[in-house]
Formats: sequence, structure tokens, C-alpha cells
Amino acid sequence: MTKRWLGLSASKEGVTYVDVEVPDDEGPIVVLTDDTWKVQKGDRSEAYGFLHQQCADYIRENGIEDVVVKASAVMGKGAAKLGMLHSAEVRGIVIAAAASVCPVRQLTKGVISRTYGERNVDDYVADDSFWDAHTTGGKLRKGSREVAMLLVAARND
Repeated sequence: MTKRWLGLSASKEGVTYVDVEVPDDEGPIVVLTDDTWKVQKGDRSEAYGFLHQQCADYIRENGIEDVVVKASAVMGKGAAKLGMLHSAEVRGIVIAAAASVCPVRQLTKGVISRTYGERNVDDYVADDSFWDAHTTGGKLRKGSREVAMLLVAARND
């Protein structure tokens, strides 16, 4: 029996989401949707409220059973920039929204690079043949491959 999973990656401007079916066997995951929820312009509290509702509604209405979110990671030295802080806010919104409906896991690129396969995440993201072998169905945008990698790696847990 297949399972329906959702991968999420937040930025200050929105959330990239990849909705997939994960088969029980070793077959490729089926990409159903690859899209972005934009953070509305204007008052951020209203925009965050809308994003929270949009995310929770999508998960509930599409029968998503598990969500994997790209987790925060330390980025070099120095003070956090405003964009990073806004991204963290957006990440918190979608984590809370998803957790209100189903289980949520968080994975960092670093953890995936250490625990999945023999290459780092960026090498897999750049490898067209990897995506041909591990996905089917809808076309993934190249910028969404990192989100799909969360799902591919989580599948092996």
C-alpha cells in the first residue's frame, strides 16, 4: 500500500512543497505535486496565519500521512541576517501547521549526507540519472530536488 508524504522547505518568501506517493516496495516515489506557497505581502502576522491555514488544509484535504521538513542548520559565522530569521519564522509556521494534522520529521542536509548513500545531498541534487531512477510521475523543478531528497532519505529510515 502506498503512503502519501509531503516534503517542505521554507524560505523568507515562501514554502516549496513536494507531494508524493511512496510505494511499499523499492519502486520510485511518485511525484504528484511540486509547487510553492508564497508568503503574502503586507502584515506578516496575517500572512503567517494564512500560510498556517493553507498548509494544514492542504495536508488534511490530501490525506498526507507524514511530513518531512528541511530543518534549520548553522550557516557559517556571524550574526543571523534578517532573511534567515524570517525563514526560521516561516519554517516554524509550517512545522506547527503540519504537526496539527500528522507526524512531522525534520532533516538537515548534513544528516542526509552522513546517513544516505555515499555522496552528499548536493551531488544527488545535481544528478539527473538519480532522479530518473528514484522518481516518476510529475516533473520535479530542479529547485525542488532538495525537498524531494528529504523524502527519498526519510524513506530509508
